[in-house]
Amino acid sequence: MATAHPNPMPTVADAAAAVRNRSVSARELLEVCLAAAVEAEPLNAFAHVDPDGARAAADAVDQRLSGGEDLGPLAGVPFAVKDLERCAGMPMTKGSRWYAGRPNETIDEIHVARLRAAGAIPFAKTTTPEFGTWAYTASPTLGVTRNPWALDRTPGGSSGGTAAGVAAGVMPFGTASDGGGSIRTPASFTGLPGLKASYGRIPTYGVTHVSQNAVVGALATTVTDTALLLDVMSGPHRYDRTSLPAPGVRYADVIEQLDVAGLRAAWSPDLGFAVVEPEVAAICESAMRDLVDAAALHLVDVPVEFDDYIGVYTRIEGIDQFIGLPPGLYPERADELDPLVRPGWDWSVRQVWPKLARSYDARRAIEHQLAVIFDRVDVLITPMSARPAFAAESPMPTTIAGQSVHGGMAVIFSMLANFWGSPAMSVPAGMVEGLPVGLQIMADRHRDDVCLRLARRYEQSNPWPRHAPRW
Repeated sequence: MATAHPNPMPTVADAAAAVRNRSVSARELLEVCLAAAVEAEPLNAFAHVDPDGARAAADAVDQRLSGGEDLGPLAGVPFAVKDLERCAGMPMTKGSRWYAGRPNETIDEIHVARLRAAGAIPFAKTTTPEFGTWAYTASPTLGVTRNPWALDRTPGGSSGGTAAGVAAGVMPFGTASDGGGSIRTPASFTGLPGLKASYGRIPTYGVTHVSQNAVVGALATTVTDTALLLDVMSGPHRYDRTSLPAPGVRYADVIEQLDVAGLRAAWSPDLGFAVVEPEVAAICESAMRDLVDAAALHLVDVPVEFDDYIGVYTRIEGIDQFIGLPPGLYPERADELDPLVRPGWDWSVRQVWPKLARSYDARRAIEHQLAVIFDRVDVLITPMSARPAFAAESPMPTTIAGQSVHGGMAVIFSMLANFWGSPAMSVPAGMVEGLPVGLQIMADRHRDDVCLRLARRYEQSNPWPRHAPRW
């Protein structure tokens, strides 16, 4: 496990092309993924594997291709689905005893259905903390998921299983979701690019339509793949009243063609309040300057001074955990919750409407601050996290740079984009303690194209390993 991956998994684009031109069959590519999943068992990245269902789907792709059918852009590409999301034919536990042992799902989430319609083949579910609560991936139900760069560290959360599987070269991509950094933090901790798209860009059946902060998406190893997957998943859907109109561009083209020269960029190492490990701040500032040079951005000096918003974020999140909750689970089965998760549920039921209203007032104040900043800039660049990946087992670290902090401080930068619904992306900035750390690129609302184009320019000038070399 200390050497480079001997047979790196192909990119999404390369895998699709190989199946399309018949240089490899969908079944052969799937078998590589299934064997790699067994090899990667120490990572504990998978909550469920469905080899029989996936083999049947792969054989169907091969048969249709042999008959001359023109299949979708992802035909034959294996992928895994985060265990907070429904995938027909597989169980969904949400990392919780409440949902363990239930029958397999009968429908796909909207984005899973679109990936499947494009020819991609789901073969597994990936691990998540209970209800996606934490920025690490561990739960009493699914166990501890580990980082392929160092097994004693977390791959982040809550899309940690997907990040670990992709970074280890088990699969070309997997689905992910982000309500406060759950795509971008795992990307940062495992050396992947990770996009949180604009709220509504990828429709859902109802991730968080009260808080309107969580989005779904995917993790892959290149910006090209990230754009390709967004092209497949994005677009309106009548079952999601918050879904955005079609973007009007093809993101796979945008990443090569969009003119970003001269865009105004602001850099903030701490948002005015965050505690950051000095080495992380230094590496991210260096990466920021590389990005500015590579994309010919105009770096401007704009005050970025927020107060710590962790309390506002926690209160806004609280209401959504009760939406869609089947009867008889809370409080009747509260004792089955992860002991670190239950206090949040107990706290939420004590809140009343006036308190909730004050929380939304506080959120609006944060949104106004962001609007004022984006009146003057096109891009806000920050570290992705305050420190490299921490211990795999939990809890969140409460000491950073020698200071005592609350547990959310390690990943505090990500939440701003969720408050505002804007796109934000993590790109690998460098290494600290032998572990990847990310740089966050946050663009104006609905400007997913800007995030992706800047990430692509940075990727071209600062290429990074596609898979964790220790694995």
